[in-house]
Formats: sequence, C-alpha cells, structure tokens
Amino acid sequence: MLVSFDEVLSLADKGGFAIPAFNVYNMETVMGIISAAEELRAPVILQFYSRLAANEEGYYLSPIILAAAKKATVPVCFHLDHGASDKEVMRAIRYGATGIMIDASTKPIEENIAITKQIVELCGYNGIQVEGEIGHVGSAANEDNLSASTTVEEATAFAEGSGVRALAVMVGTAHGHYKKAPKLDIDRIAEIHAANPKVSLVLHGGSGVPDDQIQAAVKAGIRKINFGTDVCYSFLDKVFETSRSLIAIDLFMKDSIQNVKAFAEEKIKLLGADGKAE
Repeated sequence: MLVSFDEVLSLADKGGFAIPAFNVYNMETVMGIISAAEELRAPVILQFYSRLAANEEGYYLSPIILAAAKKATVPVCFHLDHGASDKEVMRAIRYGATGIMIDASTKPIEENIAITKQIVELCGYNGIQVEGEIGHVGSAANEDNLSASTTVEEATAFAEGSGVRALAVMVGTAHGHYKKAPKLDIDRIAEIHAANPKVSLVLHGGSGVPDDQIQAAVKAGIRKINFGTDVCYSFLDKVFETSRSLIAIDLFMKDSIQNVKAFAEEKIKLLGADGKAE
C-alpha cells in the first residue's frame, strides 16, 4: 500500500526500529525490494536520486514504483532522495512521491534552514512531509567527510527553524564505498535524538557500515537508513555473472532480481523492520 512519509516514520518511531530506504533505478531493483518487503512483512521506502527527477528516467520509473507500492500489502513510501532544487521537488510531487528530501546542506546553515522551510511549506500544501540535511554528508572517497559530526545545537536550530519531519545528520558516514570502515558517533546520535524527539533522524551512507554500528545507531535513535551503492552492487554483480547466452532480457534479469531481494532482506532484518508492517 502506498503511504505517506509520516506514516512509515511513525511506525519506526513507535516501534524503535529503522525504516530501510532503498534507492531504485529500474523495474528489477523495485521488484527485488518489494518482494523482500512482502516476504518479511516490512515497511519500506523506495526512493530515487535527484538526477532521475531532473532527467527523463524519473518519468518512466515513477509509474513502476507507484504500481509496486499500490499492489503491495505492506506500507511503501515513494520518496525523493537529495532533491537539489524546486524543479526536482515539483517533478517528484507530480510523479506521485509521498515523501520529499531537499538537500541544501552545502549552504550556510541559515540559508539551508530558509530553503528547507520553503520546501516544507510548499510540500505541506500537498500533505507531503519533508526530510532535510544538516552537516553535508559527502563522498566516502574523501576521508575528511568521516571526521565531523552535526552538533546538538545545530540539529535543534535546524529542526525548529525548518519544520522538517526527518533530519539527516552527519555522524561519521558518507556516500559510496568506504576505503576503511567508518566509526559512527553513536553518542551524538543519542544526544540529538533526545533533544529532538519529534524529528526522525536519518543515516545516509548506510552501504558498507558494519552491522554492529548500524544496530547501535538504530538503538540510539536513527529511524531511517539509506542504501544506494550496495543496491547497485547487488544488482550489477549478478548481471556481470549471468551468461550472455541468455538473450531474453526478462530471463537474463531474474537472478539479478533475486540478488537484490536477498540484499534487501538482509538490511530489513538488520534494521529490525521485519514483521513491523501494519
């Protein structure tokens, strides 16, 4: 069932687990993740990156996401990830998204708050809740991105000033594959969560974070964790292994769908989302 961003986050807030948010790129990644969610009775978020909204891919991918969500018997939110500007946000809303992220984290905090607040108000007219980001979560290729953490004061000022429903914070993760395993600032997560109980905290850069740290982050208050890079690898690794003697594309893709499903099941269980569908 297609649900709002607030509905899936409220399940996580109430149950003390995290919603897995999977970036999807094609029909096969959607199929694998929905199959895992159905089998494990888990609420999930299907999201696509901002550039897919900026380019034509989002136009074609959105109906697939919506069809999968509406057919599913578990809660599914359709979310825009790292919305770059009003253009991507408006397109995602028009395509049927039930959750929006606006990412102005590279701007000074005052400007970030102002931009995010504007999007919160815009989306509010459509009954859509918004995720923001503070403390830019950069690329794992740059180890400097793993050193700093968002302060409690910054997070509180941002949450109160912008009105976001969810907040991505910088606590030791980055996007992409890590050169070395990150060390999350679990204490900082707990402090920010305690100071902002009405805002669901989000961990970006979940791919490659050790399982014990993921579990500790959830226990400390993280309620949404993004997986993008490892979704791609789970799909592509099987594509590269599949014999080119299989010419029919639907048959060629079957093992890749199953590989994405297996990856999604692993993360659903890790985040404690299995069996939490209502």
